[in-house]
Amino acid sequence: MTGTNPESAAQVSDSNEQTVAETEQKSSENQQNQIDQQKAETQVERVSVGEESVVELLDRIVWEALKAKASDVHIEPGEKDVVVRYRVDGMLREVLTVDKNMEQGLVFRIKVAAKLLTDQHFAPQDGRIRFIFEDKKLDTRISILPTSKGEKTVIRLLTQEGKSFALEDLGLKDRQLEIIQKAYIKPYGMILATGPTGSGKTTTLYSILKIINTREKNITTIEDPVEYDIDGVNHVQINVKANLTFANGLRSILRQDPDIVMVGEIRDSETAKIAINAAMTGHLVLSTLHTNDAITTIPRLFDMGVEAFLVASTLNVVVAQRLARKLCEKCRLTFRLTEADYNKIKSIRPDIAKLIKIGETYYKENKCEECNTGYKGRIGIYEILEVTEAIREIIARVSNADEIFNAARKEGMELMIEDGVKKVAAGITSLSELIRITALKE
Repeated sequence: MTGTNPESAAQVSDSNEQTVAETEQKSSENQQNQIDQQKAETQVERVSVGEESVVELLDRIVWEALKAKASDVHIEPGEKDVVVRYRVDGMLREVLTVDKNMEQGLVFRIKVAAKLLTDQHFAPQDGRIRFIFEDKKLDTRISILPTSKGEKTVIRLLTQEGKSFALEDLGLKDRQLEIIQKAYIKPYGMILATGPTGSGKTTTLYSILKIINTREKNITTIEDPVEYDIDGVNHVQINVKANLTFANGLRSILRQDPDIVMVGEIRDSETAKIAINAAMTGHLVLSTLHTNDAITTIPRLFDMGVEAFLVASTLNVVVAQRLARKLCEKCRLTFRLTEADYNKIKSIRPDIAKLIKIGETYYKENKCEECNTGYKGRIGIYEILEVTEAIREIIARVSNADEIFNAARKEGMELMIEDGVKKVAAGITSLSELIRITALKE
């Protein structure tokens, strides 16, 4: 056997050490490049006095928000500058800082365009502005609120561009879709969409309206604000100054021989009672309500003073929903759920842990040039309560929410979290997003 040359072994050792050092250096350089790239991606543009007029600046802010498919623009005064943020797919991101010296001019321009009081600085104001970009009209809703550092402006973009009103595209499928279809083909009764602000309730109701909208039917909506415009539908805008409230407007609509009525939101006892009576007297009524899930909608109506037998006889279906960001299909990653991952989820969300398995393949967010966040677009996560004859009997007895829940589960009601996990398993959204938008039921 030939012996090993000590000098040769030393050279190999030095070579290995050099290779390891080079590898570590490359890894360090790659990490630094990624950090630099992330910084470049999140770099915020700054606008100073004299670079552009406030008219041009406002137009650019709104135009770029439209291109980014933002739902809202936040113009927030600070100590030294004004921050502009866009809400895209439900998440705010900073895009621009404006010199503090331009603040008054920018707010003045917004007030003039929205026909608001320019000399009022200590009271909230609401208005509307119509922008025209490339011969296309964009309606916006303006809200101005005085803060300790100046007047904050939020601009809601009321655009239908890029929005699909097909129920399947919203995330409804199979049994969920069948239940809703059975509800809207009925000539009377009530369909309620529930959830927090920004959960897509109005879009769901508009999707139903587009399906049932025919020339043989008289459809009227009363909203605050009117977010979309559908040909053949009469849209009524709330105007508190003219005493056109939801309750008063709904009364007037019922004198207009309607077939279908959509009430933007049931906010008070009076509106709730009028809407329920309308559903009782041969009209199909669609509306929204702020509740956490489908079942608690019923005790909420009781709290508003609606009698149990009226709720039982008029309510067709309750759609509780949230909006989850969709994973970007171009860059999403697959991973196997490890025991450590599972235990972490179990500690904060035992309800989700019951529905997932160690070793199963799931999807998570990444980043690419097309999405920048790992997500692109949003989809609904649903919980649908079909009011069957058995459930009507329980409601009429003024039973508690637990009894209604148990009956609904026996009849196959799928919980929101169960629908969410199905969409996670299909690669539509991620576990982290599902945890973000839903809460643990105590």
